[in-house]
Amino acid sequence: MRVLMITILTLVLGFAGISTTISAASSNIPDYAKWGIIAVKETQTKYNVDILDYKHIGRSSLSANQSREQFKLWVRAKDGKQFAVYVNVDFNPNTQQLKTVQFSESDRH
Repeated sequence: MRVLMITILTLVLGFAGISTTISAASSNIPDYAKWGIIAVKETQTKYNVDILDYKHIGRSSLSANQSREQFKLWVRAKDGKQFAVYVNVDFNPNTQQLKTVQFSESDRH
């Protein structure tokens, strides 16, 4: 009986630790992650490039119904040329609805 109680207690404590780890991991996902995925996918589609590096520049509030996440992606074209693509992702912060994605290129790293 004692062995059964120890086994049950070990399982309960083990599962509690797992759920705490999962909670902690999911809380480490930044707010901009959703918009970063969109920035990467849209850049790959528009330019047909490989993404070499990714940087979140920041978020700005444009109005009560519009925010902008800014990203810098360092990319490599199929011909080997490397360049930066700055991506602005505009969205409604209340509804999380995507509004626009804008791109600008630079040859500076």
